[in-house]
Amino acid sequence: MVRSVIAGIGMYVPKNVFTNNDLTRFMDTSDEWIQERTGIKERRYADRTGETTTTMGVEAAAMAIERAGVTPQDIDFIIFATLSPDYYFPGCGVLVQRAMKMKEIGALDVRNQCSGFIYAISVADQFIRSGMYKNILVIGSEKHSFGLDFSTRGRNVSVIFGDGAGAVVLQPGADANRGILSTHLHSDGESAELLAMYNPGTHANHWMEQSLADFSEAEIGEMFMSHAMVDKAQNFPFMDGPSVFKKAVVKFPEVILEALNKNGYQPSDLRMLVPHQANLRIAQFVQQKLGLREDQVYNNIQRYGNTTAASVPLALCEAWQEGKIKEGDLVCLAAFGSGFTWASALLRW
Repeated sequence: MVRSVIAGIGMYVPKNVFTNNDLTRFMDTSDEWIQERTGIKERRYADRTGETTTTMGVEAAAMAIERAGVTPQDIDFIIFATLSPDYYFPGCGVLVQRAMKMKEIGALDVRNQCSGFIYAISVADQFIRSGMYKNILVIGSEKHSFGLDFSTRGRNVSVIFGDGAGAVVLQPGADANRGILSTHLHSDGESAELLAMYNPGTHANHWMEQSLADFSEAEIGEMFMSHAMVDKAQNFPFMDGPSVFKKAVVKFPEVILEALNKNGYQPSDLRMLVPHQANLRIAQFVQQKLGLREDQVYNNIQRYGNTTAASVPLALCEAWQEGKIKEGDLVCLAAFGSGFTWASALLRW
């Protein structure tokens, strides 16, 4: 059986560190308030114009490619997960292909927010298993800081997020006992609007019981983006934090146990659980729910905040660099986020 193995892994975080105390310059908050609710102490913000979601992804990708012992010319497919692309379109995948001077290979963008990287890994795994591709570059990268509401009005969301990127190169492995054992993907769109960025969008306020004939051309044009939306702060992300928390603490353990049960393992068999870095309190709840020791769960949200699609590869890369994941270790990746979507991947390192 062909299994996909992580042949190389890389990460990148901007140099600009913003502590909780730094945020008090913009909003009514405090270090104690943020740490108590999220566990976050600081986060990184990309340069306003000098760095983009793509450029950070390229930095992480270059490290992963080098560690995999290949070159950009060896990559035969790109999968890029992000909710903060450089452009509304095209996606970041083609921009990576251009920036790294790769061949005219396929590039796929994944829009599954916090679960995006694991969804991307799952897609890449199927391509590797089928024999279609041999060197797949999977990137998760986010530049949240450009689109957050840095005021007291937006603090419940803005204090949580940070910027960064992580990447892996997936290859077919010769050892059937090493690599990705299984991936598990889920979604429930019933509460999609509880964690969303509504505008700009093509929904055109579709919930209104009126037809386009009732609007002038100017009004129709402003359905995508208008001065009123900006004035009412409707162009910023919205999150019903308590509702997201309640759903996450149920689905996180479920999807982790699904992966373990599928492969005949117990939580105690895990060397490392790498959860999406959404909130330290969620990770601690999951740890307790599964009966895991502190050294079996890797968290770095304290330093980087929630980097959405980048958080799993960032945490996985750091855990490996710190020697906390070694060859032969059983590792589980798990995420929950907007959509709602949730996912897990179990692998033998």
